[in-house]
Amino acid sequence: MNNTGKVLTAFAAGAAAGAILGLLFAPDKGSETRRKIGEQKKKITDELKDKFREYKGKCNELKEDIEQTVKEKTEEFA
Repeated sequence: MNNTGKVLTAFAAGAAAGAILGLLFAPDKGSETRRKIGEQKKKITDELKDKFREYKGKCNELKEDIEQTVKEKTEEFA
């Protein structure tokens, strides 16, 4: 895993832990706390999915650039 992946994973884990701890120490009923945890989970999951889609798109662009460069260099030497 490269540095960007590690940073994204650490960020997501930290955000999730902080959100859950904040909710657990809040003086709400159990059902309200569970609802809030569910909402936070969905929010964090959606944000993480968006970041990974963005990262995957960047990787695909890089792959295409590399393929194009290799093709061009191969044609130069042919």
